[in-house]
Amino acid sequence: MNTENPAQSAVSRQIWEAKYRFDGEKSITASWHRVANALAAVEANNQDEWATAFAGLLNGYRFLPGGRILAGAGTGRDVTLFNCFVMGDIEDSMPGIFDALKAGAMTMQQGGGIGYDFSPLRPAGSATDSTGGIASGPVSFMRVWDSMCATMLSTGARRGAMMATLRCDHPDIETFIDAKRDPRELRNFNLSVQVTGAFLDAMRADRDWPLRFPVGDGEVLRSVSARDLWQRLMRAAYDVAEPGVLFVDQINRTNNLWYCEELAATNPCGEVPLPAYGACNLGSLNLAQFVTQPFTADAALDLDAVQAAAGLAVRFLDNVIDASRYPLPEQADAARGSRRIGLGITGLADALVMLGHSYASPTGLDTAALAMRTICHAAYAASIELAKERKPFTQFDRDKYLQGRFIEQLPDELQQGIRDHGIRNSHLLAIAPAGTISLLANNVSSGIEPIFALEFERRILRPDGTRQEITVRDHAWELWQALRPGEPAPPEFVAAAEIAPATHLAMQAALQPFVDSAISKTINVAADCSFEQFSSIYSQAYELALKGCTVFRPNPVRSEVLSVTPSHCCDIDREAD
Repeated sequence: MNTENPAQSAVSRQIWEAKYRFDGEKSITASWHRVANALAAVEANNQDEWATAFAGLLNGYRFLPGGRILAGAGTGRDVTLFNCFVMGDIEDSMPGIFDALKAGAMTMQQGGGIGYDFSPLRPAGSATDSTGGIASGPVSFMRVWDSMCATMLSTGARRGAMMATLRCDHPDIETFIDAKRDPRELRNFNLSVQVTGAFLDAMRADRDWPLRFPVGDGEVLRSVSARDLWQRLMRAAYDVAEPGVLFVDQINRTNNLWYCEELAATNPCGEVPLPAYGACNLGSLNLAQFVTQPFTADAALDLDAVQAAAGLAVRFLDNVIDASRYPLPEQADAARGSRRIGLGITGLADALVMLGHSYASPTGLDTAALAMRTICHAAYAASIELAKERKPFTQFDRDKYLQGRFIEQLPDELQQGIRDHGIRNSHLLAIAPAGTISLLANNVSSGIEPIFALEFERRILRPDGTRQEITVRDHAWELWQALRPGEPAPPEFVAAAEIAPATHLAMQAALQPFVDSAISKTINVAADCSFEQFSSIYSQAYELALKGCTVFRPNPVRSEVLSVTPSHCCDIDREAD
Protein backbone atom coordinates (compact mmCIF):
# COMPACT_ATOMS: atom_id res chain seq x y z
CA MET A 1 0.00 0.00 0.00
CA ASN A 2 1.41 3.36 -1.00
CA THR A 3 0.73 5.91 1.74
CA GLU A 4 3.28 8.37 0.46
CA ASN A 5 2.33 11.23 -1.77
CA PRO A 6 2.83 9.77 -5.26
CA ALA A 7 4.14 11.92 -8.06
CA GLN A 8 1.43 13.61 -10.07
CA SER A 9 1.05 12.49 -13.64
CA ALA A 10 0.44 15.11 -16.30
CA VAL A 11 -3.30 14.44 -16.29
CA SER A 12 -3.45 14.52 -12.47
CA ARG A 13 -1.71 17.88 -12.30
CA GLN A 14 -3.91 19.27 -15.07
CA ILE A 15 -7.08 18.18 -13.27
CA TRP A 16 -5.83 19.56 -9.96
CA GLU A 17 -4.95 22.93 -11.44
CA ALA A 18 -8.19 23.21 -13.43
CA LYS A 19 -10.66 22.07 -10.78
CA TYR A 20 -9.33 21.76 -7.25
CA ARG A 21 -6.32 24.00 -6.65
CA PHE A 22 -7.01 27.02 -4.43
CA ASP A 23 -5.13 30.31 -4.56
CA GLY A 24 -1.52 29.98 -3.49
CA GLU A 25 -1.46 26.18 -3.18
CA LYS A 26 1.83 24.85 -4.52
CA SER A 27 1.04 21.14 -4.33
CA ILE A 28 -1.88 18.78 -3.98
CA THR A 29 -0.68 18.09 -0.44
CA ALA A 30 -1.59 21.68 0.37
CA SER A 31 -5.08 21.07 -1.00
CA TRP A 32 -5.47 18.00 1.19
CA HIS A 33 -4.42 19.94 4.29
CA ARG A 34 -6.87 22.72 3.42
CA VAL A 35 -9.73 20.25 3.16
CA ALA A 36 -8.69 18.30 6.26
CA ASN A 37 -8.45 21.45 8.39
CA ALA A 38 -11.82 22.71 7.18
CA LEU A 39 -13.60 19.47 8.09
CA ALA A 40 -11.78 19.06 11.39
CA ALA A 41 -12.95 22.56 12.34
CA VAL A 42 -16.47 21.28 13.04
CA GLU A 43 -15.16 18.82 15.65
CA ALA A 44 -16.00 19.70 19.24
CA ASN A 45 -12.65 18.44 20.52
CA ASN A 46 -9.16 17.53 19.31
CA GLN A 47 -9.40 19.46 16.08
CA ASP A 48 -5.67 19.24 15.37
CA GLU A 49 -5.69 15.48 15.81
CA TRP A 50 -8.65 15.06 13.48
CA ALA A 51 -7.05 17.36 10.91
CA THR A 52 -3.96 15.14 10.96
CA ALA A 53 -6.09 12.00 10.64
CA PHE A 54 -8.12 13.40 7.73
CA ALA A 55 -4.98 14.57 5.93
CA GLY A 56 -3.55 11.07 6.33
CA LEU A 57 -6.70 9.60 4.84
CA LEU A 58 -6.41 11.86 1.80
CA ASN A 59 -2.65 11.42 1.44
CA GLY A 60 -1.59 9.28 -1.49
CA TYR A 61 -5.09 9.43 -3.02
CA ARG A 62 -6.33 6.77 -0.58
CA PHE A 63 -9.65 8.53 -0.12
CA LEU A 64 -11.12 10.79 -2.81
CA PRO A 65 -13.91 13.07 -1.61
CA GLY A 66 -16.49 14.39 -4.05
CA GLY A 67 -15.28 17.15 -6.31
CA ARG A 68 -17.18 19.95 -4.56
CA ILE A 69 -15.51 19.04 -1.25
CA LEU A 70 -12.05 19.17 -2.81
CA ALA A 71 -12.80 22.41 -4.61
CA GLY A 72 -14.68 24.25 -1.88
CA ALA A 73 -13.73 23.16 1.64
CA GLY A 74 -11.62 25.73 3.42
CA THR A 75 -11.78 28.33 0.65
CA GLY A 76 -14.28 30.67 2.29
CA ARG A 77 -16.22 30.80 -0.96
CA ASP A 78 -20.01 30.86 -0.99
CA VAL A 79 -20.31 27.37 -2.43
CA THR A 80 -21.85 24.09 -1.42
CA LEU A 81 -19.71 21.04 -0.66
CA PHE A 82 -22.39 18.75 -2.08
CA ASN A 83 -22.04 17.75 -5.72
CA CYS A 84 -25.72 17.28 -6.47
CA PHE A 85 -29.24 17.69 -5.14
CA VAL A 86 -32.66 16.37 -5.96
CA MET A 87 -34.93 19.37 -5.94
CA GLY A 88 -38.37 19.77 -4.40
CA ASP A 89 -41.58 18.62 -6.04
CA ILE A 90 -42.59 20.79 -8.98
CA GLU A 91 -46.02 22.27 -8.40
CA ASP A 92 -48.24 21.96 -11.48
CA SER A 93 -48.79 25.66 -11.95
CA MET A 94 -46.92 28.44 -13.69
CA PRO A 95 -45.75 30.05 -10.42
CA GLY A 96 -44.80 26.61 -9.09
CA ILE A 97 -42.81 25.73 -12.20
CA PHE A 98 -40.83 28.94 -12.18
CA ASP A 99 -40.27 28.81 -8.43
CA ALA A 100 -38.72 25.37 -9.03
CA LEU A 101 -36.63 26.78 -11.88
CA LYS A 102 -35.35 29.57 -9.61
CA ALA A 103 -34.45 27.07 -6.87
CA GLY A 104 -32.54 25.02 -9.43
CA ALA A 105 -30.68 28.07 -10.71
CA MET A 106 -29.68 29.10 -7.18
CA THR A 107 -28.40 25.58 -6.51
CA MET A 108 -26.39 25.44 -9.72
CA GLN A 109 -24.93 28.87 -8.99
CA GLN A 110 -23.23 27.38 -5.94
CA GLY A 111 -21.89 24.43 -7.94
CA GLY A 112 -24.53 21.78 -7.29
CA GLY A 113 -25.98 19.56 -9.97
CA ILE A 114 -29.75 18.99 -9.80
CA GLY A 115 -32.28 16.23 -10.33
CA TYR A 116 -36.04 16.54 -10.84
CA ASP A 117 -39.05 14.33 -11.22
CA PHE A 118 -41.16 16.03 -13.88
CA SER A 119 -44.07 13.61 -13.43
CA PRO A 120 -46.25 16.12 -11.49
CA LEU A 121 -46.59 18.35 -14.58
CA ARG A 122 -49.74 17.80 -16.61
CA PRO A 123 -49.40 16.33 -20.10
CA ALA A 124 -49.32 18.34 -23.29
CA GLY A 125 -52.74 19.17 -24.69
CA SER A 126 -54.61 19.06 -21.39
CA ALA A 127 -56.52 22.06 -20.08
CA THR A 128 -55.03 24.19 -17.32
CA ASP A 129 -57.29 24.82 -14.34
CA SER A 130 -56.61 28.49 -13.77
CA THR A 131 -56.73 30.04 -17.24
CA GLY A 132 -58.47 27.48 -19.41
CA GLY A 133 -55.37 27.35 -21.62
CA ILE A 134 -53.65 24.27 -22.99
CA ALA A 135 -50.66 22.76 -21.19
CA SER A 136 -47.45 22.28 -23.15
CA GLY A 137 -46.26 19.28 -21.13
CA PRO A 138 -43.20 18.46 -19.00
CA VAL A 139 -40.72 18.13 -21.87
CA SER A 140 -41.42 21.68 -23.00
CA PHE A 141 -40.56 22.98 -19.54
CA MET A 142 -37.45 20.82 -19.42
CA ARG A 143 -36.20 22.94 -22.32
CA VAL A 144 -36.45 26.00 -20.07
CA TRP A 145 -34.27 24.25 -17.48
CA ASP A 146 -31.86 23.23 -20.22
CA SER A 147 -31.47 26.84 -21.35
CA MET A 148 -30.98 28.00 -17.78
CA CYS A 149 -28.21 25.43 -17.25
CA ALA A 150 -26.48 26.34 -20.51
CA THR A 151 -26.62 30.03 -19.63
CA MET A 152 -25.28 29.68 -16.10
CA LEU A 153 -22.54 27.14 -16.70
CA SER A 154 -21.54 27.60 -20.32
CA THR A 155 -17.90 28.26 -19.37
CA GLY A 156 -15.53 27.24 -16.63
CA ALA A 157 -14.16 23.98 -15.32
CA ARG A 158 -17.42 22.53 -13.99
CA ARG A 159 -20.12 21.78 -16.52
CA GLY A 160 -23.80 21.73 -15.77
CA ALA A 161 -25.34 18.47 -14.61
CA MET A 162 -29.07 17.75 -14.44
CA MET A 163 -31.20 14.62 -14.19
CA ALA A 164 -34.83 14.46 -15.30
CA THR A 165 -37.08 11.50 -14.56
CA LEU A 166 -40.62 10.70 -15.66
CA ARG A 167 -42.85 7.86 -14.57
CA CYS A 168 -43.68 5.16 -17.08
CA ASP A 169 -47.43 5.85 -16.67
CA HIS A 170 -47.25 9.58 -17.48
CA PRO A 171 -49.24 10.43 -20.65
CA ASP A 172 -46.20 12.22 -22.14
CA ILE A 173 -43.87 9.27 -21.64
CA GLU A 174 -43.38 8.68 -25.37
CA THR A 175 -42.32 12.29 -25.92
CA PHE A 176 -39.90 11.99 -23.01
CA ILE A 177 -38.45 8.74 -24.36
CA ASP A 178 -37.80 10.21 -27.80
CA ALA A 179 -36.67 13.68 -26.65
CA LYS A 180 -32.97 13.12 -27.25
CA ARG A 181 -33.32 11.75 -30.73
CA ASP A 182 -32.87 15.37 -31.74
CA PRO A 183 -29.17 16.00 -31.03
CA ARG A 184 -29.95 19.63 -30.19
CA GLU A 185 -32.42 18.79 -27.44
CA LEU A 186 -31.82 18.76 -23.69
CA ARG A 187 -28.04 18.62 -23.93
CA ASN A 188 -27.56 19.43 -20.23
CA PHE A 189 -29.92 16.70 -19.01
CA ASN A 190 -29.54 13.03 -18.35
CA LEU A 191 -32.92 11.31 -18.70
CA SER A 192 -34.25 8.25 -16.89
CA VAL A 193 -37.64 6.59 -16.94
CA GLN A 194 -39.11 5.45 -13.63
CA VAL A 195 -40.07 1.88 -14.49
CA THR A 196 -42.43 0.09 -12.10
CA GLY A 197 -42.84 -3.61 -11.48
CA ALA A 198 -46.47 -3.38 -12.60
CA PHE A 199 -45.36 -2.01 -15.96
CA LEU A 200 -42.84 -4.81 -16.46
CA ASP A 201 -45.52 -7.36 -15.55
CA ALA A 202 -47.84 -5.81 -18.14
CA MET A 203 -45.04 -5.82 -20.71
CA ARG A 204 -44.30 -9.50 -20.20
CA ALA A 205 -47.97 -10.39 -20.36
CA ASP A 206 -48.43 -8.18 -23.46
CA ARG A 207 -51.22 -6.20 -21.80
CA ASP A 208 -52.35 -2.64 -22.35
CA TRP A 209 -50.79 -0.07 -20.06
CA PRO A 210 -52.89 2.85 -18.75
CA LEU A 211 -51.40 6.35 -18.88
CA ARG A 212 -52.78 8.53 -16.10
CA PHE A 213 -52.72 12.00 -14.72
CA PRO A 214 -51.99 12.54 -11.94
CA VAL A 215 -49.62 9.60 -12.28
CA GLY A 216 -50.18 6.55 -10.12
CA ASP A 217 -53.87 6.76 -9.34
CA GLY A 218 -55.25 9.57 -11.49
CA GLU A 219 -57.65 9.49 -14.42
CA VAL A 220 -56.75 7.17 -17.28
CA LEU A 221 -56.29 9.45 -20.28
CA ARG A 222 -55.38 6.68 -22.73
CA SER A 223 -53.79 3.25 -22.90
CA VAL A 224 -50.90 1.90 -24.92
CA SER A 225 -49.37 -1.51 -25.47
CA ALA A 226 -46.94 -2.06 -22.60
CA ARG A 227 -44.73 -4.14 -24.89
CA ASP A 228 -44.68 -1.44 -27.56
CA LEU A 229 -43.79 1.21 -24.96
CA TRP A 230 -40.95 -0.92 -23.63
CA GLN A 231 -39.66 -1.48 -27.16
CA ARG A 232 -39.81 2.25 -27.77
CA LEU A 233 -37.74 2.88 -24.65
CA MET A 234 -35.22 0.22 -25.63
CA ARG A 235 -34.97 1.58 -29.18
CA ALA A 236 -34.22 5.08 -27.92
CA ALA A 237 -31.55 3.77 -25.55
CA TYR A 238 -30.09 1.67 -28.38
CA ASP A 239 -30.06 4.52 -30.87
CA VAL A 240 -29.05 7.52 -28.72
CA ALA A 241 -28.00 6.06 -25.33
CA GLU A 242 -30.95 7.55 -23.42
CA PRO A 243 -33.13 7.40 -21.45
CA GLY A 244 -31.71 5.22 -18.73
CA VAL A 245 -33.95 3.13 -16.52
CA LEU A 246 -34.67 3.46 -12.79
CA PHE A 247 -36.39 0.48 -11.18
CA VAL A 248 -38.31 2.75 -8.87
CA ASP A 249 -40.12 0.03 -6.88
CA GLN A 250 -36.83 -1.65 -6.00
CA ILE A 251 -35.40 1.73 -5.03
CA ASN A 252 -38.24 2.39 -2.60
CA ARG A 253 -38.55 -1.19 -1.40
CA THR A 254 -34.95 -1.16 -0.14
CA ASN A 255 -34.82 2.45 1.09
CA ASN A 256 -33.64 2.65 4.70
CA LEU A 257 -36.08 5.55 5.18
CA TRP A 258 -39.01 3.69 3.65
CA TYR A 259 -41.19 4.90 6.50
CA CYS A 260 -40.87 8.64 5.88
CA GLU A 261 -39.99 9.31 2.22
CA GLU A 262 -40.85 8.32 -1.34
CA LEU A 263 -38.04 8.39 -3.90
CA ALA A 264 -38.69 9.39 -7.51
CA ALA A 265 -35.47 11.00 -8.72
CA THR A 266 -31.71 10.66 -8.42
CA ASN A 267 -28.59 12.73 -8.75
CA PRO A 268 -27.38 13.14 -12.37
CA CYS A 269 -25.39 9.89 -12.46
CA GLY A 270 -28.01 7.79 -10.73
CA GLU A 271 -26.13 6.37 -7.74
CA VAL A 272 -28.11 8.26 -5.08
CA PRO A 273 -31.92 8.17 -5.14
CA LEU A 274 -32.99 11.13 -3.04
CA PRO A 275 -36.13 12.69 -1.58
CA ALA A 276 -37.13 16.31 -2.13
CA TYR A 277 -34.13 18.59 -1.41
CA GLY A 278 -31.87 15.62 -0.65
CA ALA A 279 -28.15 15.98 -1.34
CA CYS A 280 -25.19 13.85 -2.50
CA ASN A 281 -22.34 13.72 -0.01
CA LEU A 282 -19.92 11.32 -1.64
CA GLY A 283 -16.42 9.97 -1.36
CA SER A 284 -14.54 6.98 -2.76
CA LEU A 285 -11.89 4.73 -1.27
CA ASN A 286 -9.25 4.13 -3.92
CA LEU A 287 -8.74 0.37 -3.73
CA ALA A 288 -5.63 0.53 -5.90
CA GLN A 289 -3.85 2.25 -2.99
CA PHE A 290 -4.67 -0.64 -0.62
CA VAL A 291 -2.92 -3.35 -2.64
CA THR A 292 0.34 -4.55 -1.12
CA GLN A 293 3.13 -5.99 -3.28
CA PRO A 294 1.24 -5.50 -6.55
CA PHE A 295 1.96 -7.76 -9.52
CA THR A 296 3.69 -10.38 -7.37
CA ALA A 297 2.67 -13.77 -6.05
CA ASP A 298 2.27 -12.14 -2.62
CA ALA A 299 -0.05 -9.36 -3.78
CA ALA A 300 -2.91 -8.78 -1.34
CA LEU A 301 -5.69 -6.34 -0.59
CA ASP A 302 -5.09 -4.93 2.90
CA LEU A 303 -8.61 -5.32 4.25
CA ASP A 304 -7.64 -4.14 7.74
CA ALA A 305 -6.48 -0.86 6.24
CA VAL A 306 -9.62 -0.66 4.08
CA GLN A 307 -11.75 -1.16 7.19
CA ALA A 308 -9.93 1.54 9.15
CA ALA A 309 -10.08 3.99 6.25
CA ALA A 310 -13.80 3.37 5.78
CA GLY A 311 -14.51 4.19 9.40
CA LEU A 312 -12.55 7.43 9.24
CA ALA A 313 -14.17 8.37 5.92
CA VAL A 314 -17.61 8.10 7.53
CA ARG A 315 -16.61 10.70 10.13
CA PHE A 316 -15.08 12.89 7.39
CA LEU A 317 -18.30 12.82 5.34
CA ASP A 318 -20.52 13.34 8.38
CA ASN A 319 -18.52 16.49 9.09
CA VAL A 320 -19.16 17.72 5.55
CA ILE A 321 -22.85 18.05 6.43
CA ASP A 322 -22.03 20.58 9.13
CA ALA A 323 -19.22 22.34 7.27
CA SER A 324 -21.13 22.93 4.04
CA ARG A 325 -23.16 25.89 2.91
CA TYR A 326 -26.57 25.17 1.36
CA PRO A 327 -28.14 27.06 -1.52
CA LEU A 328 -31.61 26.65 0.04
CA PRO A 329 -32.74 26.25 3.66
CA GLU A 330 -34.83 23.20 2.64
CA GLN A 331 -31.62 21.50 1.50
CA ALA A 332 -29.97 22.14 4.85
CA ASP A 333 -32.99 20.70 6.66
CA ALA A 334 -33.03 17.60 4.47
CA ALA A 335 -29.28 16.95 4.82
CA ARG A 336 -29.31 17.40 8.58
CA GLY A 337 -32.51 15.39 8.98
CA SER A 338 -31.14 12.20 7.42
CA ARG A 339 -27.38 12.86 7.41
CA ARG A 340 -27.13 10.70 4.27
CA ILE A 341 -23.63 10.00 3.04
CA GLY A 342 -22.39 7.84 0.18
CA LEU A 343 -19.07 6.09 0.73
CA GLY A 344 -17.99 4.07 -2.28
CA ILE A 345 -14.98 2.78 -4.15
CA THR A 346 -12.89 3.59 -7.17
CA GLY A 347 -9.83 1.96 -8.71
CA LEU A 348 -11.52 -1.45 -8.50
CA ALA A 349 -10.40 -2.75 -11.90
CA ASP A 350 -6.84 -1.54 -11.35
CA ALA A 351 -6.75 -3.18 -7.92
CA LEU A 352 -7.95 -6.48 -9.36
CA VAL A 353 -5.26 -6.47 -12.04
CA MET A 354 -2.60 -5.63 -9.46
CA LEU A 355 -3.83 -8.64 -7.44
CA GLY A 356 -3.60 -10.89 -10.48
CA HIS A 357 -7.37 -11.17 -11.05
CA SER A 358 -9.29 -10.54 -14.22
CA TYR A 359 -12.31 -8.24 -13.90
CA ALA A 360 -14.40 -10.92 -15.58
CA SER A 361 -13.27 -13.82 -13.39
CA PRO A 362 -15.15 -15.38 -10.46
CA THR A 363 -12.17 -14.48 -8.25
CA GLY A 364 -12.43 -10.88 -9.40
CA LEU A 365 -16.12 -10.76 -8.50
CA ASP A 366 -15.52 -12.40 -5.13
CA THR A 367 -12.67 -10.01 -4.29
CA ALA A 368 -14.77 -6.99 -5.24
CA ALA A 369 -17.69 -8.22 -3.11
CA LEU A 370 -15.39 -8.88 -0.14
CA ALA A 371 -13.97 -5.36 -0.36
CA MET A 372 -17.44 -3.79 -0.52
CA ARG A 373 -18.75 -5.94 2.33
CA THR A 374 -15.78 -4.86 4.45
CA ILE A 375 -16.50 -1.21 3.69
CA CYS A 376 -20.23 -1.61 4.30
CA HIS A 377 -19.86 -3.20 7.72
CA ALA A 378 -17.09 -0.81 8.76
CA ALA A 379 -19.20 2.17 7.71
CA TYR A 380 -22.24 1.02 9.68
CA ALA A 381 -20.09 0.30 12.74
CA ALA A 382 -18.54 3.77 12.51
CA SER A 383 -21.94 5.43 12.17
CA ILE A 384 -23.20 3.61 15.26
CA GLU A 385 -20.17 4.90 17.17
CA LEU A 386 -20.87 8.42 15.92
CA ALA A 387 -24.45 8.11 17.13
CA LYS A 388 -23.11 7.34 20.60
CA GLU A 389 -20.93 10.44 20.46
CA ARG A 390 -23.17 12.86 18.56
CA LYS A 391 -26.70 11.32 18.65
CA PRO A 392 -28.62 9.65 15.80
CA PHE A 393 -30.01 11.48 12.79
CA THR A 394 -33.26 13.26 13.60
CA GLN A 395 -35.49 11.15 11.31
CA PHE A 396 -34.36 7.97 13.04
CA ASP A 397 -37.23 5.75 14.19
CA ARG A 398 -35.62 2.75 15.86
CA ASP A 399 -38.28 0.13 15.27
CA LYS A 400 -39.11 1.15 11.71
CA TYR A 401 -35.50 1.65 10.69
CA LEU A 402 -34.64 -1.86 11.87
CA GLN A 403 -37.43 -3.21 9.67
CA GLY A 404 -35.73 -1.89 6.54
CA ARG A 405 -34.80 -4.61 4.07
CA PHE A 406 -31.18 -3.56 3.82
CA ILE A 407 -30.83 -3.22 7.59
CA GLU A 408 -32.31 -6.69 8.13
CA GLN A 409 -29.44 -8.12 6.04
CA LEU A 410 -26.70 -6.62 8.21
CA PRO A 411 -24.82 -8.82 10.70
CA ASP A 412 -26.61 -9.32 14.01
CA GLU A 413 -24.05 -7.28 15.95
CA LEU A 414 -24.66 -4.24 13.76
CA GLN A 415 -28.42 -4.57 14.08
CA GLN A 416 -28.01 -4.83 17.84
CA GLY A 417 -25.76 -1.76 17.84
CA ILE A 418 -28.45 0.22 16.01
CA ARG A 419 -31.05 -1.06 18.47
CA ASP A 420 -28.95 -0.02 21.46
CA HIS A 421 -27.44 3.25 20.26
CA GLY A 422 -29.13 4.34 17.03
CA ILE A 423 -27.13 5.36 13.99
CA ARG A 424 -25.77 8.71 12.88
CA ASN A 425 -26.47 8.46 9.14
CA SER A 426 -29.57 7.07 7.46
CA HIS A 427 -27.58 5.81 4.44
CA LEU A 428 -23.85 5.20 4.21
CA LEU A 429 -22.94 3.65 0.86
CA ALA A 430 -23.14 4.67 -2.80
CA ILE A 431 -20.80 3.96 -5.70
CA ALA A 432 -20.30 7.01 -7.86
CA PRO A 433 -18.68 7.12 -11.30
CA ALA A 434 -15.73 9.02 -9.79
CA GLY A 435 -14.48 9.92 -13.24
CA THR A 436 -12.74 13.23 -12.61
CA ILE A 437 -11.39 12.41 -9.16
CA SER A 438 -10.01 9.14 -10.55
CA LEU A 439 -8.13 11.11 -13.18
CA LEU A 440 -6.84 13.24 -10.32
CA ALA A 441 -5.56 10.06 -8.65
CA ASN A 442 -3.19 9.42 -11.58
CA ASN A 443 -5.95 7.90 -13.69
CA VAL A 444 -7.00 4.89 -11.68
CA SER A 445 -9.89 2.99 -13.19
CA SER A 446 -13.07 4.89 -12.33
CA GLY A 447 -15.67 3.62 -9.88
CA ILE A 448 -16.38 -0.05 -10.49
CA GLU A 449 -15.87 0.28 -14.23
CA PRO A 450 -13.32 -1.87 -16.08
CA ILE A 451 -10.11 -0.27 -17.25
CA PHE A 452 -11.13 2.00 -20.09
CA ALA A 453 -7.91 1.52 -22.06
CA LEU A 454 -4.23 1.13 -21.24
CA GLU A 455 -3.40 4.36 -23.01
CA PHE A 456 -5.45 6.90 -24.96
CA GLU A 457 -5.68 10.51 -25.97
CA ARG A 458 -8.24 12.73 -24.29
CA ARG A 459 -9.15 16.36 -24.06
CA ILE A 460 -8.87 18.03 -20.66
CA LEU A 461 -10.98 21.03 -19.76
CA ARG A 462 -8.88 24.05 -18.77
CA PRO A 463 -10.06 26.71 -16.30
CA ASP A 464 -10.74 29.11 -19.18
CA GLY A 465 -13.13 26.65 -20.84
CA THR A 466 -10.73 25.57 -23.60
CA ARG A 467 -9.50 22.01 -23.99
CA GLN A 468 -6.06 20.48 -24.16
CA GLU A 469 -5.18 17.15 -25.79
CA ILE A 470 -3.22 14.93 -23.42
CA THR A 471 -1.99 11.32 -23.38
CA VAL A 472 -3.51 9.36 -20.51
CA ARG A 473 -2.19 6.03 -19.22
CA ASP A 474 -4.03 3.74 -16.86
CA HIS A 475 -2.51 3.80 -13.37
CA ALA A 476 -2.06 0.04 -13.10
CA TRP A 477 -0.52 -0.12 -16.57
CA GLU A 478 1.94 2.63 -15.67
CA LEU A 479 2.85 0.77 -12.48
CA TRP A 480 3.34 -2.48 -14.41
CA GLN A 481 5.67 -0.74 -16.84
CA ALA A 482 7.68 0.68 -13.94
CA LEU A 483 7.97 -2.71 -12.20
CA ARG A 484 8.36 -4.85 -15.31
CA PRO A 485 9.87 -2.62 -17.98
CA GLY A 486 9.57 -4.03 -21.47
CA GLU A 487 7.32 -6.93 -20.49
CA PRO A 488 3.96 -7.24 -22.30
CA ALA A 489 0.74 -6.67 -20.42
CA PRO A 490 -0.51 -9.76 -18.57
CA PRO A 491 -3.87 -11.21 -19.64
CA GLU A 492 -5.62 -9.65 -16.62
CA PHE A 493 -5.43 -6.27 -18.34
CA VAL A 494 -8.81 -6.31 -20.08
CA ALA A 495 -10.29 -3.12 -21.51
CA ALA A 496 -13.95 -2.18 -21.11
CA ALA A 497 -14.73 -2.87 -24.76
CA GLU A 498 -13.67 -6.51 -24.34
CA ILE A 499 -15.99 -7.28 -21.43
CA ALA A 500 -19.36 -8.93 -22.03
CA PRO A 501 -22.52 -7.15 -20.80
CA ALA A 502 -23.30 -10.09 -18.52
CA THR A 503 -20.00 -9.50 -16.71
CA HIS A 504 -20.80 -5.81 -16.20
CA LEU A 505 -24.14 -6.83 -14.68
CA ALA A 506 -22.51 -9.52 -12.56
CA MET A 507 -20.11 -7.00 -11.04
CA GLN A 508 -22.90 -4.55 -10.25
CA ALA A 509 -25.02 -7.35 -8.80
CA ALA A 510 -22.11 -8.64 -6.69
CA LEU A 511 -21.76 -5.25 -4.97
CA GLN A 512 -25.38 -4.07 -4.69
CA PRO A 513 -26.14 -6.18 -1.56
CA PHE A 514 -23.53 -4.09 0.28
CA VAL A 515 -24.67 -0.68 -1.02
CA ASP A 516 -27.69 0.91 0.65
CA SER A 517 -28.12 3.58 -2.04
CA ALA A 518 -27.26 2.63 -5.62
CA ILE A 519 -24.40 2.13 -8.07
CA SER A 520 -23.49 4.22 -11.07
CA LYS A 521 -22.48 1.70 -13.74
CA THR A 522 -22.28 2.05 -17.50
CA ILE A 523 -22.48 -1.12 -19.54
CA ASN A 524 -20.58 -0.50 -22.74
CA VAL A 525 -21.55 -2.58 -25.77
CA ALA A 526 -20.20 -2.61 -29.30
CA ALA A 527 -21.86 -0.64 -32.07
CA ASP A 528 -22.77 -3.90 -33.80
CA CYS A 529 -24.52 -5.33 -30.72
CA SER A 530 -27.92 -6.57 -31.84
CA PHE A 531 -31.03 -4.86 -30.57
CA GLU A 532 -32.22 -8.12 -29.01
CA GLN A 533 -28.99 -8.54 -27.05
CA PHE A 534 -29.06 -4.90 -26.03
CA SER A 535 -32.63 -4.90 -24.73
CA SER A 536 -32.13 -8.14 -22.80
CA ILE A 537 -29.54 -6.37 -20.59
CA TYR A 538 -32.26 -4.26 -18.98
CA SER A 539 -34.45 -7.27 -18.24
CA GLN A 540 -31.47 -9.06 -16.70
CA ALA A 541 -30.72 -6.00 -14.55
CA TYR A 542 -34.24 -6.09 -13.16
CA GLU A 543 -34.02 -9.81 -12.42
CA LEU A 544 -30.76 -9.20 -10.56
CA ALA A 545 -32.56 -6.71 -8.26
CA LEU A 546 -30.47 -3.77 -9.45
CA LYS A 547 -31.84 -0.26 -8.93
CA GLY A 548 -31.07 1.10 -12.37
CA CYS A 549 -29.38 0.40 -15.64
CA THR A 550 -27.47 2.46 -18.19
CA VAL A 551 -26.17 0.86 -21.37
CA PHE A 552 -24.02 2.78 -23.83
CA ARG A 553 -23.72 1.81 -27.48
CA PRO A 554 -21.69 4.11 -29.76
CA ASN A 555 -24.06 5.90 -32.10
CA PRO A 556 -24.08 8.81 -34.55
CA VAL A 557 -25.84 11.17 -32.13
CA ARG A 558 -23.46 10.54 -29.22
CA SER A 559 -20.36 9.53 -31.21
CA GLU A 560 -17.55 7.98 -29.20
CA VAL A 561 -17.53 9.22 -25.63
CA LEU A 562 -13.97 10.46 -25.75
CA SER A 563 -14.16 12.23 -29.09
CA VAL A 564 -16.71 14.85 -28.12
CA THR A 565 -17.27 17.39 -25.38
CA PRO A 566 -18.73 15.45 -22.42
CA SER A 567 -22.49 15.80 -22.14
CA HIS A 568 -23.80 12.59 -20.69
CA CYS A 569 -23.65 10.40 -17.63
CA CYS A 570 -21.80 7.75 -19.62
CA ASP A 571 -18.82 10.00 -20.30
CA ILE A 572 -15.53 9.08 -18.68
CA ASP A 573 -15.07 12.69 -17.54
CA ARG A 574 -17.46 12.49 -14.60
CA GLU A 575 -17.07 13.72 -11.07
CA ALA A 576 -18.43 11.86 -8.08
CA ASP A 577 -21.83 13.46 -8.28
